[in-house]
Amino acid sequence: MARQVEISKREAEVLAAVGERLSNVQIAGRLHISVRTVESHISSLLRKYGVDDRWALAEEARLGTPPPGHIAGLPAARTTFVGRAGETATALGLLDDARLVTLQGAGGIGKTRLAAVVAESAASSFPLGGAFVDLVPAGDAFVAQAVASTLGVTERPGQVLEDAIAHRLARGRTLLVLDNCEHLLDAVAGFAERLLAACPTVTVLCTSRERIGVPGERTVPVPPLPLASDAERLFLDRATLADPGFGAARGDVAELCRRLDGIPLAIELAAARGASLGATGLLSALDDVLRLLTGGRGPVARHRSLRAVIEWSHDLLTADERAMFRRLSVFAGGFDLAAAGAVAPGLGPGAVADLVGRLVGKSLVVRTAEGRWRLLETIRAFAAERLAADAERAAVRQRYLRWAAATGADLETRLDGDWRDAFDLVADDLRAALAGAPPGRGAVPHRLARSLAHLTYARRFLHEVHGHYQEAARRAPTPEEAAADLRNAADAAHALIDTGRAFELLLASAEQARAAGDGNAEAIALAFAVTTADRHPSGFEAEVPHGRLRELLDRAAAAGDRRDPFVAAHLAAARAWNSRAEKVTPEPALIGEAVAAARATGDPVLVCGALDAAGCAALAAGRFREARRITAERIELVAAMPRDVPYPAPEITDAFHMASACAVAAGDLRAALVAARLAASDDLLGDRSPVALSTLIPPLVLMGDLPGALSRASTLWDVCEGAGSPLAWMAPAVASLALAHGLRGDVDGFRSWRARAEQVASGARTRYLASYAAFVDARTALHTGQTDDAPVLVERAFADFPPQDWYRAYARAAGAELAVAAGLPDASDRLAAAAGASAENDWGAACLTRASGRLHDDKTQLTEAVQAWDRIGAGFERARTLDLVSRLP
Repeated sequence: MARQVEISKREAEVLAAVGERLSNVQIAGRLHISVRTVESHISSLLRKYGVDDRWALAEEARLGTPPPGHIAGLPAARTTFVGRAGETATALGLLDDARLVTLQGAGGIGKTRLAAVVAESAASSFPLGGAFVDLVPAGDAFVAQAVASTLGVTERPGQVLEDAIAHRLARGRTLLVLDNCEHLLDAVAGFAERLLAACPTVTVLCTSRERIGVPGERTVPVPPLPLASDAERLFLDRATLADPGFGAARGDVAELCRRLDGIPLAIELAAARGASLGATGLLSALDDVLRLLTGGRGPVARHRSLRAVIEWSHDLLTADERAMFRRLSVFAGGFDLAAAGAVAPGLGPGAVADLVGRLVGKSLVVRTAEGRWRLLETIRAFAAERLAADAERAAVRQRYLRWAAATGADLETRLDGDWRDAFDLVADDLRAALAGAPPGRGAVPHRLARSLAHLTYARRFLHEVHGHYQEAARRAPTPEEAAADLRNAADAAHALIDTGRAFELLLASAEQARAAGDGNAEAIALAFAVTTADRHPSGFEAEVPHGRLRELLDRAAAAGDRRDPFVAAHLAAARAWNSRAEKVTPEPALIGEAVAAARATGDPVLVCGALDAAGCAALAAGRFREARRITAERIELVAAMPRDVPYPAPEITDAFHMASACAVAAGDLRAALVAARLAASDDLLGDRSPVALSTLIPPLVLMGDLPGALSRASTLWDVCEGAGSPLAWMAPAVASLALAHGLRGDVDGFRSWRARAEQVASGARTRYLASYAAFVDARTALHTGQTDDAPVLVERAFADFPPQDWYRAYARAAGAELAVAAGLPDASDRLAAAAGASAENDWGAACLTRASGRLHDDKTQLTEAVQAWDRIGAGFERARTLDLVSRLP
């Protein structure tokens, strides 16, 4: 986990403010510094702590800087640890060189306690510590969430939660303990295999009744405690804890432990009764119950003896204790007294506390380190059987559902404060309550599903959000509410840059709105669907035909009241984007109306979206500096958008992407890098998202930081391969890596990444890659001196690129310089032809100045080019130009 990190006093102040969940603007106001300075400090802190985002940085702030070997989530010991010296030594020995070690034994045998002792003893061997994760409350699909909650990890677009966990743990030698795996064997095995493959420095310690089944797994059998030694010591320790005056003959204790087969949980349950029954009474009672329920001795009977003791302990409870015991079985994880009271109607807080305390005294409920309570899984399973057979089962489950819905709603009111730890404690119960709700529509499950979606989005468990919203829509009491849930699901899909899915969800939302008779909601959903398909087509497996989108827009116009400002804004935006058949090509004549209509709503999200149309139009016309000014306004609007709901997600992701892309288009590489790093530090995106990577790599390469760009190559390709939807717009970033290899003289690397760029662009090559690929090819040929193909490459660089292809200035400048270097007869004409495209591109202008200097052997022009490269931070190009200067007399 956290390391010893040296930070300045100011960085410490910023870190503390991040830990309080303050925004950059709030931090700047508190510390009387600029927002840009805050951003700089946060970027520095992210690097020093080796974390992905400000949420993880806030977790570091909360934890402080614990010493090496800190194991997050390690259960606090409340009683002495007895025996297990041999198993402890064996496990510690295996952890030295094995990647996966499993403590294997029956239920109630003490695997969890042994794992905690082993982890604590081994912690010093793991400099970056690790985490202890209880999987009892987790479902099959939520193993990663359980681990992430303990680590404080979140996920981002283009990065599944497993990868975020791997990224966190890959910082150095760490230990991950997965406790109680037996009900999730397949899920744990898959998770462990992926993690171990991705993180060579990670060791996993599991506890399970069965082997995990991963290659290389080493197991440590955990048998019953040996009789005549550790078993008796455990009994006496726990009996004395229950009754300091407890006394018993040595032979009686030995016989008790023999009858309990040395099983620690059975021994503890029996010892808890020592105060009331004494040793002789315990022997008599156990003799009867074991004879009745186990029917003999031997291995099979031994496993039944624990159940027998649990049943016996249960039968000795009073009626009110039994009722509380079975009701508590509904909780998948721990619970507090308020939660216990919620499933036990008619009892005041004092009575609830008394009953829970009595069950703790009888070892049927345990106290957790967080000050909560829980039933051990073996005991919980027994209690659940009793509840299933009881007439009040349905009523208890309904009360549990209502508690979960109320808890979720309460957490939603706390999102401006310290809520994440509280959510992590109950998240599995919220999921379990929803999964176990009776089928069909209903206000309570609907409210819970909606809260769970909201909370998981705010917690940045992004991949489960849209599923919860869709479940909310299925549970919604009215079509109107279902329409709202599906719209939220669409925005959540946008957060993952899955625009194809967002489109389908928007259409589903429109259908529900139509069923509700809400024409305005129908119009807004349909219009936004049209805008999504025209503006973000690369997220679709197949682009939606223009004719179909026109029909949807006509339906939207017919359904909505244009006097409503939000309907008017969405219709105006859709008309601007859909006026032309070509995607990503808004109609300039309609953009002013769209921007004005958006501003009339006062909604920064709608204004930001309308401004994107203006920015794209400026880019298409070659007005790159105007496009940059527009994106600057969009970034300012992003600061005013809420971050705990998915509604602004489409604009947040796009604004950051376009801020850097427009700066690159203008050749302002330093600004592009600042925007890219701002995106990487954003809490919704993170540094491994498609947006962050696609915006960071091109300016790094163009500025000459080839090692920095290539260090991110494998991450970029992992994102491309693992994307849930096409990411054709990332093709220039992929091609930039080809250029980096080309500038280093790596022919194989160049060819490999050029092929990958074509693969990513696929059918959208003309729109996203054509000019940038021509630039990369021409610039690489120029650097390597391979000019045999220069005529063909120059011709490609001067092709008639579509208006959505914003990198034509790079292609034409590089093509013109290649024509000069290759001595092509039309080199002078190429220089003149490229000048117009480079008028608003600083990189292109510097390149043409250098090319002209080469053509005319003009040292003055080459020196001017050196200065131009220096102004935009293009170190590689500056060095190459200085080399040219040195060759002239």
